[in-house]
Amino acid sequence: QVQLVESGGGLVQAGGSLRLSCVASGRTFSSAVMGWFRQAPGKEREFVAAIVWTSGSTTYADSVKGRFTASRDNAKNTVYLQMDSLSADDTAVYYCAAGRIATAASQYYDYWGQGTQVTVSS
Repeated sequence: QVQLVESGGGLVQAGGSLRLSCVASGRTFSSAVMGWFRQAPGKEREFVAAIVWTSGSTTYADSVKGRFTASRDNAKNTVYLQMDSLSADDTAVYYCAAGRIATAASQYYDYWGQGTQVTVSS
């Protein structure tokens, strides 16, 4: 089992920034990749970014490319999502997930955090 705890969400004005954190514990060695997803009210969950623990290689959704940056601190078993130039369209609950491959497909992620709310006011 892998336990994931997100933090860092909140209310921010359009154009502002937030940094989300996700701490992993448990059998973290079983998951090669950490992903970030989000779900806005009335919408389906969508992929945001993924990062490989070992190499730090990242993948982003087109909607956040150039604005969001995923990173990791292996010593702390923590991944981050730096979000800049936020807009109202970024308002959602953000989830981190532990998975096997760096993909936008949520079915390849086995463990999920509880989510953290990000609200961007326009």
